[in-house]
Amino acid sequence: MVKTNDALEILGKVSQDDPDLQEMVQVASVNAEVAQLIYAARTQAGLTQQELADLISTQQPVIARLEDADYEGHSLSMLQRIAQALNRRVEIALVPLESDSTVLAQALPQRSSQP
Repeated sequence: MVKTNDALEILGKVSQDDPDLQEMVQVASVNAEVAQLIYAARTQAGLTQQELADLISTQQPVIARLEDADYEGHSLSMLQRIAQALNRRVEIALVPLESDSTVLAQALPQRSSQP
């Protein structure tokens, strides 16, 4: 058995039988990803939190909160303001989960190969 120290992989294995825990892990993962994207874009642009805040007419603590992986209040409008200030655009995609295709296949009536 191969050991891992990837926290998300470990949580995925631990939570596989607990839908509530799976949802909590998913939400936390999305929040952390958004926070990391904001931080990376800001630092790549060479801006401090205060400089970015000034560009989008907000306060530095707002930027700090947005870059906190535990923050759950990300809004699309704020992300668009940040993207515009950093000469970027926001892209959103809804992609199927791997397990959704299995669930969908089980939910659909089985087709017979007979005419």
